[in-house]
Amino acid sequence: MSAPLWTPSAERVASSGMTRYLTYLADQHGQTFDTYRELWQWSVEHRAKFWETLWDFGQVKASEPATEILVDGDQMPGARWFVDAKLNFAENLLRYRDDRPAMVFQCEGQAPRSVTYAELYDRVARLARSLRARGIVAGDRVVGFLPNLPEAIIAMLAATSLGAIWSSCSPDFGIKGVMDRFGQIAPRILFTADGYFYNGKPFNSLERISGVLAELDSVEQVVVVPNVSGAPDLSPVPGALLFDDFLAPASASGAEEIEFTQLPFDHPLYIMYSSGTTGVPKCIVHGAGGTLLQHIKELWLHTDVTRDSKLFYFTTCGWMMWNWLVSGLSAGCTLLLFDGSPFAPDPAVLWRFAQDQSMTVFGTSAKYLAALEKAGSKPGKELNLSALRTVCSTGSPLSVESFEYVYRDIKDDVCLSSISGGTDIISCFALGNPNLPVYRSELQCRGLGMAVDAFDEQGRPVHQEKGELVCTAPFPSMPIYFWNDANGAKYRAAYFERFENIWHHGDFVEITEHDGVIIYGRSDATLNPGGVRIGTAEIYRQVEGLDEVIDSLVVGQDWEDDVRVILFVMLRDGVTLDDSLVTKIKTTIRANTTPRHVPAKILLTTDIPYTISGKKVELAVRKIIHNQAVHNQDALKNPEALELYRDLEPLQS
Repeated sequence: MSAPLWTPSAERVASSGMTRYLTYLADQHGQTFDTYRELWQWSVEHRAKFWETLWDFGQVKASEPATEILVDGDQMPGARWFVDAKLNFAENLLRYRDDRPAMVFQCEGQAPRSVTYAELYDRVARLARSLRARGIVAGDRVVGFLPNLPEAIIAMLAATSLGAIWSSCSPDFGIKGVMDRFGQIAPRILFTADGYFYNGKPFNSLERISGVLAELDSVEQVVVVPNVSGAPDLSPVPGALLFDDFLAPASASGAEEIEFTQLPFDHPLYIMYSSGTTGVPKCIVHGAGGTLLQHIKELWLHTDVTRDSKLFYFTTCGWMMWNWLVSGLSAGCTLLLFDGSPFAPDPAVLWRFAQDQSMTVFGTSAKYLAALEKAGSKPGKELNLSALRTVCSTGSPLSVESFEYVYRDIKDDVCLSSISGGTDIISCFALGNPNLPVYRSELQCRGLGMAVDAFDEQGRPVHQEKGELVCTAPFPSMPIYFWNDANGAKYRAAYFERFENIWHHGDFVEITEHDGVIIYGRSDATLNPGGVRIGTAEIYRQVEGLDEVIDSLVVGQDWEDDVRVILFVMLRDGVTLDDSLVTKIKTTIRANTTPRHVPAKILLTTDIPYTISGKKVELAVRKIIHNQAVHNQDALKNPEALELYRDLEPLQS
């Protein structure tokens, strides 16, 4: 067995949220476990009991208890959780009303501003009163086209306190991208900022919103948060109100109580969107209770978030990690919000934020960590990161080199939690654990209550072999339905067509000897030369570890009744893709993988297409090189990059 990169100290294990939960199980239920594997096995075999204990441990605030924890627990979809329970999601995130900071917001190039828990509660109460006065009721849609501002969180909490459904997307979406999302759900209220900053430049949001409103006639009121300007020009959006002007006046009687609408466990909370790279995005509806319980589990136990935590995730409001981050309020921690470029004015900008705010949890993408290393940044050697306890990474598989980079150049005593799940479940299938060691390239464990396995092509479980990521039993944060999918056909097709009554997620994975998980990439992007399945991440790990390579993209090209591997590389300035470098790349791949992994062709590119949430789009490039149409390019951060792959002469022979 390979040696771990990090092992938690006895003190850290003793004080962790996972250990507190184990103590609770022993004291209150007489359940004891010697290993995490035993705890996980119990949690998936006794799902109703596990989620019931988590409800109690997480001190869920509810006006009505459940009459049954799980009904039709062998049906997927179809299982029902916490039947007859009544609760409100926002109430569970607004448990605290003291003067401790709930949020600290850092906007690119500006001084940070803080919001206390007392201020947060008050502003949510006043905004909820305004929304109620406008006739917003349970089931209405309220949306945000916002940067990662405190006001985005305030608006979400105010809307959901009434039982309205919240949905948001990043302000760097184009008009078509916004319409592909909000146009399907007919929102009544739209929150936006006047603009945002990125890489030292301001960008106007109101002109884009004007274009959206020309097509989105359901919106009754636009509310504008000043961000770029203290007194923004609202003329592009007639009838718009500034946030403070829309906010109801403070109560003359002093402290104001929020009337939290009590709703069923599976009342719709969020509408999330699939990436949309293969068509119009699917509108995935998540329930309040399932989202709350999953996030309590993942934040309190797997990420060890407490009242003393300073929780950060580098995310936009269009990525599910924003929703995950916001749920940190349930623990009473301080959320650290950042909006802007992670490399402006220099690569250390987020780490200075970490130092200045005594950040304890730093969340980001695998792409960011790889880019940081390529930039030569060594935050741990340049800044004081003594408070940092956990680094989370998601969005794509984290390379071995990035694992080693974190421990070498960021901090040697930190729990590096590579996590994986997705918008589909608004949570994780596999993630971190403060009580377990960290091994290179591995996600530490499968999540509690998540019956995660790897299946071969015949639907048989395989361990220490590559297979399809599946979940063999229901869990509370499964989508409650897809919007405009009356008979559930789209929902079933998305997850349950491959294996009956089994959630098929579409990731190519391996469950390791340590009972951890390695992600090899998306199943639909898996390469298949000579009938051997290869995950794209296996090649990225080798290529992107080379100093000469900034980024890469690998696809399979249909060729002579087989599939050949095509590798595109972006190189550092001054580096040439000559025969020597091609040989070095191929030799590196062959030496560390197999001859099947070695690309048939290696080509130079100047840009690689990504989704707005930072995922490589191998499928879109594969379509381009096969002269197939790529729809809904508004889902891409840089759709113009696709043209670099069209009609390439080297791929014709």
